Amino acid sequence: MRYNDQFKKLDDVGFIGRGKSKHRPRNDESLYGGNYPFVQTGDVRKAEYYLTEYSQTYNDKGLAQSKLWNEGTLCITIAANIAETAVLGIKACFPDSIIGFIPDEEKADVRFIKYCLETYKIQMQSISQGATQDNLSLEKLRSINFSIPELKIQQDIAEVLYSYDKLIENNTKRISIHEQMAEQLYKEWFVRMRFPGYEKAKFVKGIPEGWFLKKAKSIFNINIGKTPPRSQPKWFTNNGQGTKWVSISDLSKSSLFVYSTNEEITSEGVARLNMRKAKRNTVILSFKLSVGKVAITACDMVTNEAIAHFNKSKDYGYVNKEYTYLYLKNFAYAELGNTSSIGIALNSKIIKDMPFVIPARELLEDFERIVLPLFNNIDQLNLQNNNLRKTRDLLLPRLISGKLQINTESKKLNQEANT
Repeated sequence: MRYNDQFKKLDDVGFIGRGKSKHRPRNDESLYGGNYPFVQTGDVRKAEYYLTEYSQTYNDKGLAQSKLWNEGTLCITIAANIAETAVLGIKACFPDSIIGFIPDEEKADVRFIKYCLETYKIQMQSISQGATQDNLSLEKLRSINFSIPELKIQQDIAEVLYSYDKLIENNTKRISIHEQMAEQLYKEWFVRMRFPGYEKAKFVKGIPEGWFLKKAKSIFNINIGKTPPRSQPKWFTNNGQGTKWVSISDLSKSSLFVYSTNEEITSEGVARLNMRKAKRNTVILSFKLSVGKVAITACDMVTNEAIAHFNKSKDYGYVNKEYTYLYLKNFAYAELGNTSSIGIALNSKIIKDMPFVIPARELLEDFERIVLPLFNNIDQLNLQNNNLRKTRDLLLPRLISGKLQINTESKKLNQEANT
């Protein structure tokens, strides 16, 4: 096939249509709470490859004014998070801010189309810019000519790229299992109070003898982050030479560990503005906007003013990061501050004064011996995934453009992923 002949529109290789959400208002509670997954643009953006997680469901009434799309449908966002893609791993409904693509199996491989759209993301976002709100319409998407070679070439390219995503998916499942194991042990020992020797324990004011209930500031050295003035952009960088600066957005995208950030602060900015670093393996907590987001720093970092750093103190150094992370993750923050229609209102004083239960030292040490290997495995698996993503993203434009040919080594990787 000549290169000029392989440019096609999505309509040429499959069905393309908008999701449905006819009812107004869209947030009518009578539509929700049933058995039909309802995914939105944020769910597409968060998905690694397959979309299987969602925050809302439709009931029969909701389904009646929408449409149930089959597994294997490619979701393409056209509003809010524009040009994000994910393949449905479940049957689901979605609104008209998402476009569904179903390939003609004799003309297109849905995996290739997804990867192809990734290389066209900037172009799709650029034609979506509007005076008031960015939007990629169905008509605009239909007008784009994509580089889509013959099916066999699509499949070969898709196999190589998908092998990376499959390895990432397998690692992500293992990460989830490790996280669940650690959290279940925490709840068994420290929430349900079925820790080793609990049968003989004596309780005083709701906690076993030998445990302590103190304010967080009595247990930790708590620092609060800082945001440099936006009027002085010289302090911000993203060249990889500065100190990673964690925002609420970065924390929301992280799981157990936070590895990367959208922005960095220059070394001069950190020093001149007296920004306190959260050293590697520090537990950090958001207490404004998205309250209760918790993560552990994978390297030395600084944070914004809405994030607190829980540093170990000299007297309570045995309070390990694993227990601290799980305690903060499972804490009921609504009990601390005022609640309103927009969320929970907390400040640094409330966080420093929050109650913190400290189990007996021997029990904490036993807990750490069990969960530390789980946390270490999660760290290693996340690092593997980061490397896999980088390699995939380097290969992606070269394979899609045809500059890089499929070779024996790439096929071997795909076989290992399938194994």
